[in-house]
Amino acid sequence: MPHDVKSRLTELLQQALASVAPTATDTPIHLERPRDPTHGDFATNLAMQLAKALKKSPREIANRLVAELPTSRLVAKAEVAGAGFINFTLEARAKTAEVSVVLGAAGAYGRSRLGGGLKVQVEFVSANPTGPLHVGHGRGAAYGASLCTLLAFAGWDVTREYYVNDAGRQMDILALSTWLRYLEQHGAKLPFPPNAYQGAYVRDMAQQLTVAHGDRYLRAADAVSAVTPGLPPADRADDEAKEQRELHVDALIAKAKQLLGPDWAYVHQNVLSEQLADLRDDLEEFGVVFDVWFSEKALFDTGLVARCVKLLEKKGHLYLQNGAKWFRSTAFGDEKDRVVQRENGLYTYFASDIAYHLNKFERGFDKIINVWGADHHGYIPRVSGALKALGFDADKLQVALVQFAVLYRNGHKVSMSTRSGEFVTLRELRGEVGRDACRFFYALRKSDQHLDFDLDLAKSQTNDNPVYYIQYAHARICSVISQWDGDLQSLADADLKRLDSPRELAIANKLAEFRDVIETAARELAPHLIAFYLKDLAAEFHGWYNAERILVDEAALRAARVALAAAVRQVIRNGLAILGVGCPESM
Repeated sequence: MPHDVKSRLTELLQQALASVAPTATDTPIHLERPRDPTHGDFATNLAMQLAKALKKSPREIANRLVAELPTSRLVAKAEVAGAGFINFTLEARAKTAEVSVVLGAAGAYGRSRLGGGLKVQVEFVSANPTGPLHVGHGRGAAYGASLCTLLAFAGWDVTREYYVNDAGRQMDILALSTWLRYLEQHGAKLPFPPNAYQGAYVRDMAQQLTVAHGDRYLRAADAVSAVTPGLPPADRADDEAKEQRELHVDALIAKAKQLLGPDWAYVHQNVLSEQLADLRDDLEEFGVVFDVWFSEKALFDTGLVARCVKLLEKKGHLYLQNGAKWFRSTAFGDEKDRVVQRENGLYTYFASDIAYHLNKFERGFDKIINVWGADHHGYIPRVSGALKALGFDADKLQVALVQFAVLYRNGHKVSMSTRSGEFVTLRELRGEVGRDACRFFYALRKSDQHLDFDLDLAKSQTNDNPVYYIQYAHARICSVISQWDGDLQSLADADLKRLDSPRELAIANKLAEFRDVIETAARELAPHLIAFYLKDLAAEFHGWYNAERILVDEAALRAARVALAAAVRQVIRNGLAILGVGCPESM
C-alpha cells in the first residue's frame, strides 16, 4: 500500500492523461478533498483544465480519463460529476491503512519536506520594551510561535527573532517616567506628565533604583521644571494640546539628560534591562522562545543605519529637501516619499527599519516573514520599496498581519493603553484562563481577522469550548488505553480490516487529511487551519466514542479500535504541539 494515497492517485491520473492527451502530460494535477463526503474522498478538475486545449467538453474529457484509469486496489469508485469533476472513492483498506502510518511515525506524523530546508526568519511580537505585554501582544506572540513551529514541522529551517526597539523616543519616555517616580518617592513635588508611562511597574522600577542607589539620582524639583513648557488643561484633547504635552515630555527628557549627565545612561539601561527580562520571562511562560533578540540600537552602534542611507544615496534614491534626506518611496509604489534623515542629522525610525531589513538579507535568509499589527499595513510598500532600491528581491519578504485581539470580561470591553497603565496583561489573562486556552483561542481565527476573546467561553468546561473539547478527546483516549492495559507496540499487528463502520472509516479518512492540512497551513501562513482540523477530528472521535464500545470482548476488533483511538490521540498531540497547547491525560 503506498505511503501517500494522494501521490498514488496522481500517478493513476498521469497514466490516464498520457493516453487521453499525450501532448498535455505536463498539465498540473490538483487533487482536493471535497467538503461534501457524498462527492467521494478526492476530486480533481483535470478535465476542466484540458477542455480548451483539447477543444472538447470537460465532461467528455472526464469520461475518457475515467475510462483510461488503470485498475487499482486503492480506488473503489471513480465517477464524473457536475461540469466535469472526477470524484474518487477509496477502498476501506486504503483509508484504514493510515492508522498504521500514524502509529509508525508517531510524533513525526504529518512532517513535510515542503520547505526544503530553506532558511526562513520570522520576526514577531517586537513590542516596545516599555511595559508588560498585554492581551493584544499575546495574539501576535501566539501566532508567531505557532507559525514558526508549523514551518519547522513542514521542512523549513526557522529562526525566531525579536526586534528590540531600544533606540527610540519611547524608551526615553520610560526612563523619564521612572526617574520622575523616583523623585516623587524622595519627596519631590512635580506634576507627572499625562503622556508618560503610568503603570505600577514604573513605580516598582523607581523603588528598585532607591533600594540600589539611595538618593544618588535625586535632583531639585525646581531644577527639573525650570524653563519647561507648561501643560495644557487636562480636559483639552485638541491637536494643539496633544503637541504641547509631547513638547513638555521632550523638554523633561532633555532636562533629565542634562541634570543626570552620565547617570542618565544608567537609568535608561536599567529600565531597559528590567523590561527585557520581564518580557523574556513572560513569553517563556507563554511557551514562546526566541533564537535571536536583535537590538535596534546595535544598528546605530555598528554604523549600519548610516551605511544603509549612504547606499540609497549612492544608488540615486535619495534627494535633499529643507535640509532633510528623503527616500523616493513613491517610485516604488508608496503613497508619498519618506524622510530617512532629518535636518538635524538624526535618522528616522524608517531609516533604522530599512537597515534592519538590509541586515536580514545580508544574513542570507531565503525567506523573511514579518508578523506585524494590522495597523502597519501601509508600511509594507515602503519597506518593500526600500529593499528593491537596495537591489534585493523584495518577494523574499512576506508580511503576516495580525489584528488586535479585544478582550471582553463580564460582557464589557477592556481598555488597553500602555501609557495609562489601564490594560490587562498577558500574565493576568493566563492566570485567569490558563496558558492552553490562551494559545488556542488566539489561533481560532485567521491572523488578519478581528478576534473577540470570550473569557467565559475560554474558562468553561463544555463542548462549546473548543480547546476543552479537543483536550477531552485526548483524555478520553488516554483513559481507554489505560483500561485496555495492553502493549501499544502490539497495535502494529492489529487487523485494521475490522474497522468497517462508516464512523471508523470517516475517522481514518480524517487522520489522512492531517498531512494536507500541515502543508496548506504552512503555504498560507495559517496555523488556524490546524485548530479547525483538530476540532473536526475531535468531533469525529466523540461521535464514535458515544456510539460504539471500543473495548469490546472480541480481541481482534478491540485491538483494531484501540489502534484507531491511539492514532487519533497521536494526531491530536502533534497538532496541539504546533499550536503550543498541552495534552492532559485526564480531565
